[in-house]
Order: sequence, then C-alpha cells, then structure tokens
Amino acid sequence: MSKDVYVLVFDGFADWEPAHALAELRRWGKREIITIGFEARPVTSMGGFRVLPDRALAEVIPEELGLLILPGGDVWAAGNYPQAQLGELLHRLDASAIPIAAICGATIALARAGLLNDRRHTSTVPGDLNAAGPEYRGAAHYLPTLAVTDRGVITASGLGSVDFAREVFSALHVFSDSDLVAWFDMYKYGRLPSDVV
Repeated sequence: MSKDVYVLVFDGFADWEPAHALAELRRWGKREIITIGFEARPVTSMGGFRVLPDRALAEVIPEELGLLILPGGDVWAAGNYPQAQLGELLHRLDASAIPIAAICGATIALARAGLLNDRRHTSTVPGDLNAAGPEYRGAAHYLPTLAVTDRGVITASGLGSVDFAREVFSALHVFSDSDLVAWFDMYKYGRLPSDVV
C-alpha cells in the first residue's frame, strides 16, 4: 500500500517549489497529499494561497509517511519554527528510511538537524547553509547542482523545482525510467515526446 506524502506548510512557504512534485504524485503516483503545519491554523503561502493544514506537526506519526516535503521560505534562515520538534521528526524519518525532500531554504532545516553532515547535498547557494549554525559540518559534501539524493535525503536549489520533482519521483518509483525521462524533458526543456508531436 502506498503511504501518504506529507508537505509542511507555514506562513510564507514557497508554494511553487513543490508544485510539480505534488501534482504528479497525486495524478500518476496515486498518493494522498497531507498538509501539516507547525500548528493547526491557516497559513498563507508566499504566493498568497491560504491553506488550512490537515494536521499539526505534533500529530504526525512518522510510520504513516511515505515522504516528507519541506518547501522553501524565509522561516528557515530566521529559525522561527519549532526546531527541536521538527528535528526529532526528521531523525525518526531518517532512522526509518522514510525519504525526506527539502528545497531551497528548507535545506537549512536539514543542515540544522545534522542530516547533511555526511551526505551529498545542495541548496540554492552554499552560503545558505551557514544559517544552520554550528550544527552544519557538511560543507565538504556540498555539490553545486540543482538537486541531489543521498541515502533517502533529497535536497534541491530553489532554481531546480523540476529537478527536485524528478528526484522525488525516482525515490517513490512514480514513473518508469523512460517515462521519467520524457516527463523531465517536457517540463525542463519543453520537449514533447515524438509520439505526441
């Protein structure tokens, strides 16, 4: 049975960053998308979407997740979120080999939780991860690319939402290898498959 995909929503979350991934996870992956908030109150995205989370962070049962997506937003660098509570969830997911996907500023949360210290990873620019403080000791594993997966942890630049989606699809086996290539070519480069043209 396919487990649900959880996406964290909060005031100012970058709504476009996980959009490609979420749409295809629902449509082709037949996954339920569950929104979680730091609290069970409505939030407004960076683009102005008002979202009422399905549940609060404190109500999340790690074993029910198939994947956790953390979108970017200013909250990460500012550190204005329940760091210990989120960090505990991230460590439980990692210990259970449940994939975690973070894009743009959300990579700071992974760095702050120590999950990037021994994994290949990326972010929008290397300096972003300095906001994590002394918990981040993984600079030697940083790759200047749009998206990276290492041992169940997906990180991506804010400039790479299509690349991020591709890594998510690979982790959850949403498409066959050939369909994944075709999807990526369409959304990254605007190239339609030859049987459609």
